[in-house]
Amino acid sequence: MEQNNIVWHVTHITKEERSRLKKQKACILWFTGLSGSGKSTLANALEAKLYTLGIHTYLLDGDNIRHGLNRDLGFSEADRVENIRRIGEVAKLFVDSGTIVLSAFISPFIKDREQVRELVESHEFIEVFVDTPLEVCENRDPKGLYKKARLGEIKNFTGIDSPYEKPCTPEIHLINDKANINDNVDKILDYLTKNGYIYA
Repeated sequence: MEQNNIVWHVTHITKEERSRLKKQKACILWFTGLSGSGKSTLANALEAKLYTLGIHTYLLDGDNIRHGLNRDLGFSEADRVENIRRIGEVAKLFVDSGTIVLSAFISPFIKDREQVRELVESHEFIEVFVDTPLEVCENRDPKGLYKKARLGEIKNFTGIDSPYEKPCTPEIHLINDKANINDNVDKILDYLTKNGYIYA
């Protein structure tokens, strides 16, 4: 089907109305950092806390998405770009539903994260940089991936033979090598409350 034969269908209920129904302001919390930095662990802990506060959320995790939506993608640079593009489009749909979506992906390239930011309104993308030194991530190595990468069994592995481009001005910057997870959850909650995304 040619693109010019596709017309956007306008729905009666707006994003703002869906958000008001949920008593929150929709946004994307985009957790980025090296493998083993603690992105998924932190996002899970935050979602659990938001649940107790009655906040409507959904967590998108890198490995989980590759089991379904992105199962056809590998780990070449082109496939990783497409992986993030698809995730961005899914996250945008969640924002349109009035939901706070938590996205935990390495997303190593600045231009790809900025591409997702541009999909939504300026206040709807919150970059959360989970800043953990490579040596700490490699010592943790919860999935044994760094060991495989060092042995040459995994190619294009972020931090080893593929670069990670740190965020320049993330909305939330968390140092996560020695921090208490509850302290970092509280920092994010504080940001969400002060900026009117949730009402504590």
